[in-house]
Amino acid sequence: MKRKIAAFSIAAFGLCAAAFAQTQGVSKSEIVVGTIQDISGPAAGFGKQARAGMQLRIDELNEQGGVHGRKVRLVVEDSAYDPRKAILAAQKLINQDRIFVMAAHIGTAHNLAVLPLQQEKNIVNFLPLTGAREMYEPLNRLRYALSVPYFDQLQVTVPKLVKDKGLKQPCALYQDDEAGLEMLRGAEAGLKTIGMQMTEKTSYKRGATDFSSQVARLKAANCDLVVLGTIIRETVGTIAEARKTGFNPTFIATTAAYTDLVPKLGGKSMDGLYAAMASQHPYLDDATPALRFWANKYKTRFSEDPTVVSVYGYTVMDLFVKAAEKAGPDLTTDSFIKAMDTLSVPADMFGTDALSFSPTKRLGSDATRLSQLEDGRWKVVSGYARAAR
Repeated sequence: MKRKIAAFSIAAFGLCAAAFAQTQGVSKSEIVVGTIQDISGPAAGFGKQARAGMQLRIDELNEQGGVHGRKVRLVVEDSAYDPRKAILAAQKLINQDRIFVMAAHIGTAHNLAVLPLQQEKNIVNFLPLTGAREMYEPLNRLRYALSVPYFDQLQVTVPKLVKDKGLKQPCALYQDDEAGLEMLRGAEAGLKTIGMQMTEKTSYKRGATDFSSQVARLKAANCDLVVLGTIIRETVGTIAEARKTGFNPTFIATTAAYTDLVPKLGGKSMDGLYAAMASQHPYLDDATPALRFWANKYKTRFSEDPTVVSVYGYTVMDLFVKAAEKAGPDLTTDSFIKAMDTLSVPADMFGTDALSFSPTKRLGSDATRLSQLEDGRWKVVSGYARAAR
């Protein structure tokens, strides 16, 4: 009888060991989370802030004992904002570091390049930092999105701005890749709802630093609105060039340009820029007590003020923690997905809209609002709105 019990115990232990072996990135004591950020390229400002926000939430969690006794370890790889390097980074994270999920991966083209590998290896693409619809469409069990699509952002905000300001000559300058094209299409769809179309369109290659020819073309077309399908330095470069030539249309961008880095790099000439957004930039002097406490903790840890991109990173990891806790001690890809598919959280201290997910809804919220730069600070100028479906 004792031999049978011993044999049963050994078999049971073997089954448990096999279960852990089958769940990549999960051990008895640890959960390994991977992220690909731009640490050395044109969006490095975003990448470093996102990484810091993620690490802050992980530090908080680990100080409290982790998730069901497991600490979370973050492994970061640098893509330098190059999709080819993102593929190499993903191969390392998935095959060598053996991550459980890929979280907050930055960039549209970069995510699209990596998704096939993640699909093959059964790795969840968790709340990437891009507003591309492909992050949740078509429906895929391994994909969840946080950021309202660039398409929806501009479909909602562009017609409102045109009507509110009585604009007549809308135009666009966009990055010639998947992200920029999504921004352009969203703006065009929004204009269509009010019976208008683009007067002029011009593009630039990813990594460009000179926008003089594009600005000259928009100025010659007498544009009074320029939709910017740009990120950080491209936004600054375009507006600075326009101001230098006496060209002063209304500029509107997406969350890709909603960052403190734009006024820091561009100075006073950036005032007046509008940007679609959701979570609000955390200015310490007008924050709530809870947000001030959080921001001071961030500043103590990283010796700099937090930004809205820090908030994105923190929020992504907070949602990961909530889902992992809900999944229970037996954390697998399937149990994590089941937990995410019933996850619902209220609006938070950062002003993020209430979020919910389901087996058929993989975008947390489709609501967006508008901010404007005034004296170097972002000021919310509209409430949340959703694109018509």
